[in-house]
Amino acid sequence: MDATTKGVEILKDEIRAEIRTIFNMNMKFEGWSVPEVDSAEAASEILDVMQKALDELKDELKAEI
Repeated sequence: MDATTKGVEILKDEIRAEIRTIFNMNMKFEGWSVPEVDSAEAASEILDVMQKALDELKDELKAEI
């Protein structure tokens, strides 16, 4: 295992926790702004936005390489 892989492996749990925190924070804000929100639909839409943002970041990084 190279140094980069080792470094990312060490951060893996922290990255997952941060992703969950961002998701939960957005779910809370959605509930505040729209009290009658459908939680399942909101969760799905928030995850779609988060995935799109990750895909865009991945594409940006590929373009830089």
